[in-house]
Amino acid sequence: MKKLKIGMISFAHGHAFSYLNALLSLPEVEVVGIADEVKSRVEAAVAKNGLNYYEDYRDLLAVADMDAVVICSENAFHAQLTIDSAKAKKHVICEKPLGISVTEMEQMIAACNENGVQLFTAFPCRYLAAVINAKAAVDRGEIGAILAIKGTNRGSMPGKWFVEPELSGGGALLDHTVHVMDLMNWFTGSKVTEVYAYAATLFHENLKVDDAGMIHVKFENGTVGVLDTSWSRPKAFPTWGDVTMEIVGTKGSISVDSFAQKNELFNEEIGKGQYLPWGDNMDHYMVKAFVEALIAGKPAPISGVDGLRSAEVALAGYESVKTGQPVKLQA
Repeated sequence: MKKLKIGMISFAHGHAFSYLNALLSLPEVEVVGIADEVKSRVEAAVAKNGLNYYEDYRDLLAVADMDAVVICSENAFHAQLTIDSAKAKKHVICEKPLGISVTEMEQMIAACNENGVQLFTAFPCRYLAAVINAKAAVDRGEIGAILAIKGTNRGSMPGKWFVEPELSGGGALLDHTVHVMDLMNWFTGSKVTEVYAYAATLFHENLKVDDAGMIHVKFENGTVGVLDTSWSRPKAFPTWGDVTMEIVGTKGSISVDSFAQKNELFNEEIGKGQYLPWGDNMDHYMVKAFVEALIAGKPAPISGVDGLRSAEVALAGYESVKTGQPVKLQA
């Protein structure tokens, strides 16, 4: 069997390590190499797995028989890296948020379409067992038509480039809107038409970006949603954060706690409680779905348009914060 050859560009985002492990576990994949201008970020992973290292991502893209790349750079570089990859005829998995402006996300999508390659937005939460089962129940009509969704994505402040607006494009409102907003878009099958948001810096002093936010949305089909997007979890919290939804329908409701599959560990050496997840690895199943789509010649199950539809809500949220008014999204 001919293996799918995949390279990785940048390990600035920590999800890259999990995606690499997923790729290495798939017998139908060969990891061609890793490109990262900061060699220290990837040195151990390169040595451990016997991979080729490229300081310049363009050298990796020049590998003629490579099929696809996984991009986990700082948000500000997603667009250029994706467009260059598309021009090199490589399929792309891009970390979320897809981009930091609607214009650049539209350019990313156009570049991939023009060059006949797939653009897949990295939304692993679609592959959580709790989410998959809730979506199936909704599709079976068990709660009727969805009236409202209340979601949370409350995490720890990530620091590093995430709090540098020129690299991240925003704070918690951007970072923690996109995952659950993608789930809301997916569950409703509808597009957000109006956004009203609040954002502030409440939990950490001297940040250049927001660490707290609430985003309210109206969907084209009449559903309403609200989402807590914050870096409110303290360092002492047992895990980085949560992904929850309360989905209210005309015939019932569903409660989704995505990371409830866990054991609790209390260790005096560590000095705090820990959550040890035992559920399915969402990153593994997301990467596997991308690989299977490429091998079968099918469309990416989570597209660049999906990434745009999620990120544009967060960006409209920042506009709402500036004006204090709801913001309409283009149809």
